[in-house]
Amino acid sequence: MRKKTLRDVNVDGKRVLVRVDYNVPLDPDSGFVLDDTRIRATLPTVEHLRERGARVILCSHLGRPKGKREPSLSLRHAGERLSELLAAPVKTADCCCGPAVQETAHALDAGEVLLLENLRFHAEEEKNDMEYAKALASLAQVYVNDAFGAAHRAHASTEGVARYLPAVAGLLMEKELEFLGRAMQDPARPYAAIIGGAKISTKMAVLESLLERVDKLLIGGGMANTFLKAEGFNVGESLVEDEFLDQARRVMERAKEKAVTLLLPTDVIVAERFAADAQAKRVSIKDVPEGWRIMDVGETTLDVFAKALAGCRTVVWNGPVGVIEFGAFAHGSHRLAAAVADLEDATTILGGGETAAVVRQLGIAGRFSHVSTGGGAALEYLEGRELPGVAALADG
Repeated sequence: MRKKTLRDVNVDGKRVLVRVDYNVPLDPDSGFVLDDTRIRATLPTVEHLRERGARVILCSHLGRPKGKREPSLSLRHAGERLSELLAAPVKTADCCCGPAVQETAHALDAGEVLLLENLRFHAEEEKNDMEYAKALASLAQVYVNDAFGAAHRAHASTEGVARYLPAVAGLLMEKELEFLGRAMQDPARPYAAIIGGAKISTKMAVLESLLERVDKLLIGGGMANTFLKAEGFNVGESLVEDEFLDQARRVMERAKEKAVTLLLPTDVIVAERFAADAQAKRVSIKDVPEGWRIMDVGETTLDVFAKALAGCRTVVWNGPVGVIEFGAFAHGSHRLAAAVADLEDATTILGGGETAAVVRQLGIAGRFSHVSTGGGAALEYLEGRELPGVAALADG
């Protein structure tokens, strides 16, 4: 179902409340923004509104202050970075509702931008409190949700406020829904999905969903260990969720029934302990030493994965295939990223979170068709679940 966007409503000269996702990493000492990717991603929406003389009121959460004012989680520095990117002043408020904020919002001139303080300084935000939502709505005449990364939460600023204002998608939200929606409903084939990450428990629903849609399923990361053990391999001291062994077997059986090519690691990098400087070596999955643990995929596996991806027209990737927080075990994810980036005539979609961090670190994010700004939201969307923040928007 298509959702209306800010192009479908009249925003000229109006006060527009825009939910953005400025939940960005901050330097613990200076408070400055360390990664402005999410701020940059909202620029098309903010600039579109300013060009039409809208009075732009931005709201976001940052971190988990649990309903209390936490100075280290102020959005002030995000506002400063936004001002630099826009090359224009950005006003900031010390709260996100109340008479003083309302007065400031209503006094905005055409094209001016106001960033409210952290929404989660109020416990009512995560409770989806209707009075809080109504207070936010009172600041504006139109509501735009451009925070895909928060769309899987039914909070006051993502779902509640849409009950009181005309509610449409921003340009970033539109792009997210376009790419992910195509992968779910009308993918070009062959269609491959790469699923990694630490635990199968957090990815079981997306695996089951993708099995109904993809032609190839490549599994890596810690979650692959559970599949390998389910197949009878000894994985030493590797992370395994024993309670999910039967589910892993069902996934493999379902892949056979659907004629989906399911690939697991055939060789791995193992370490004697879980540490960045641990002694490591490459072994076949048949030869994992007792007491060692799997930390990354091996070169043979990467060759097999790259060959499987060659010629694919759609590729979705969510979750690294190794312990990327340790540089020594990030090679597999880095090489896989390069292989996906090199695909010609393919729509390549990265599911945000750690996967997005990998390609940003390599400086190749621009070589992918779409890098999602919402890890958890992208995962739930690929599971086929309805996102409250999307469902609340007007249908197109």
